[in-house]
Amino acid sequence: MPKRKRGRKLSRKKDQRKALLRSLAGSIFLKEKIKTTEAKAKEVAVFAEKQITRAKKGDLHSRRLLAKLFPPKLVKKIVDEIAPRYKERKGGYTRVIKLGPRRSDGAKIAIIELIK
Repeated sequence: MPKRKRGRKLSRKKDQRKALLRSLAGSIFLKEKIKTTEAKAKEVAVFAEKQITRAKKGDLHSRRLLAKLFPPKLVKKIVDEIAPRYKERKGGYTRVIKLGPRRSDGAKIAIIELIK
C-alpha cells in the first residue's frame, strides 16, 4: 500500500516551500525565537534541527552545505555559537509552543524557539 510522503506542502510549490523554510530557519538562528503559524513552526523545526546537527560536525563539508542555504555571517553564527551549545545533546534543539488562534483569520499560531 502506498504511503503518504513526509512533510507538509504549506500550499506552496517546492521552490517556494524551500525558500520559506530557509527564511524561517534563518530567522530562528538570528533571533532564537519567532512567532508563526503552527504548521510552519512544526515543519521548520525539522529543517532547523537537521541544520544544527550538520553544524555540530563543524568540518569544511558541513560548512559548505550550510553555505548553500544561508549567508556567510549566519553560517558562522550557526557553527561557532549555536552548534557548540548542543554538543552533548542528541536532538530536540527547538521547542514549539502553541498560542491559539489568530484574531484576523483564525489561523493557529505558535512560537518556535531554540532551547537554551
